[in-house]
Amino acid sequence: MSNFTKEQAINLRAQLLRASVQCSERCLYQSAKWIAELASSLKDPADFNSPDDPDSDIAMPDGYPPDNIPIFSTSEDDEESRLEALEIGDFLLAKSFFDCREYDRCAAVFLPLNHSPINPSSVSPEPESQTPTKAAKGKGKARAQSLEAIPRPRTTSLPRMSQKSLFLALYAKYMAGEKRKDEDSEMIMGPMDTGATINKELIEIARRLEDWFQERTLQGKEAQNHGWLEYLYGVVLAKSNSNEYAKEYFIKSVHRNPFIWSAWIELRDLLTNVEAIKAHNPKLRTVTPKLPHHLFAILFNVDANQSLYQTSPDTHSTLTDLLKVFPTSQYLLTQRALLHYHSKDFEESESIFSSIIHSSPHRLDSLDHYSNVLYVMAARPKLAFLAQLATQTDKFRPETCCIVGNYYSLKSEHEKAIMYFRRALTLDRTFLSAWTLMGHEYIEMKNTHAAIESYRRAVDINRKDYRAWYGLGQTYEVLEMHHYALFYFQRAAALRPYDKQMWQALAACY
Repeated sequence: MSNFTKEQAINLRAQLLRASVQCSERCLYQSAKWIAELASSLKDPADFNSPDDPDSDIAMPDGYPPDNIPIFSTSEDDEESRLEALEIGDFLLAKSFFDCREYDRCAAVFLPLNHSPINPSSVSPEPESQTPTKAAKGKGKARAQSLEAIPRPRTTSLPRMSQKSLFLALYAKYMAGEKRKDEDSEMIMGPMDTGATINKELIEIARRLEDWFQERTLQGKEAQNHGWLEYLYGVVLAKSNSNEYAKEYFIKSVHRNPFIWSAWIELRDLLTNVEAIKAHNPKLRTVTPKLPHHLFAILFNVDANQSLYQTSPDTHSTLTDLLKVFPTSQYLLTQRALLHYHSKDFEESESIFSSIIHSSPHRLDSLDHYSNVLYVMAARPKLAFLAQLATQTDKFRPETCCIVGNYYSLKSEHEKAIMYFRRALTLDRTFLSAWTLMGHEYIEMKNTHAAIESYRRAVDINRKDYRAWYGLGQTYEVLEMHHYALFYFQRAAALRPYDKQMWQALAACY
């Protein structure tokens, strides 16, 4: 990173902006936003030294600012480029439907409708298969059900279309299924919200993608895949609990196109321990050696280590190097704040979060973690200010609801806190912090049954959340079920082996 030159900075910015446009076209808005913010935080090319004369202040190279940044991207593949040109009208129509959240209409623009829908109740589960499609009740463990064992729906062959249009159509079907799944679950922790509701579109999406991949292989065009459909198939596999297969497709995706940040994030979420990202032990089933040599691989490594609570000097050193290239990146500063939070250096974490708020007061990403820091520090005035700021920015963001919930929890108004955590989950049922924090509130109210359910739902979303495992241990300890408590404390200690609190809880059980 120290040898980064002006020309490299210009090229990187152009690549990042192009990647942001491509993500936006495919309606991966969070990735588009993240990449655009990263491009904006890139150090100004005029500040980079020339490799030939480090002290020289050379003139700005020709072509900067770059004039080749597309408002609407085109493929470098001639065949794909022709198909995209022919489909431009339909693509804009489909994307407008997607932006209006009319997902079924979006998919119908490109996909034929004359097929029979799948009835999940007619499918018998097979426990020995590797691709479950329905989660079981109780601890949320999935019932294994192989996509291979499910009868193939009567679908017409895919019409010829570009990879971009096919991705948008199938992603729209996926989003339609997610929307109906949330509607079927009804209210949070209600009678229908058991965690067993499934996305009924997954099977058809998987079949269409499998047919497409097979056709590309037979035609010898597999090397011309762009990576977006591999990412989508990985998402389908991950939702079906075929995690190892999903990893393979996410790795294929980032090899085809390293700028698909969504694939990196999904891959990070599938890593269960720090050994999975270590490259120095060839005997372990590692991910890092399989990844492309790319800037996003370095960013992924930092993000993965942070998500696994690894606060090693190497991670901090890598972050320092990245911040030399992206000095104003709020994302990288947030990663550093979270690393300090995980190592319980709350003062430093609070200082970094405070500087982020000062420079970007309307940015709500990860501020729920900042509210956790202020809660632990009992900084009630700062937490009140943060709650007011977040509410004025957007009161219907899950982060805002968690911040306000933490504020009421600090005031010991646990009923109001639960109301806001429920509101966060109504907005996003997969928002991990809300489930965990709601479990804490139920413990305070001595509602152990609801606390257990909240913690289990948190674990279902992210099995690396040591706070949920620790909360389950505490709950069973309150119920004097020490063998159960011991099991959950062991899981928490495995995730946080250097945290004395985990071992003290284990000792108390013995």
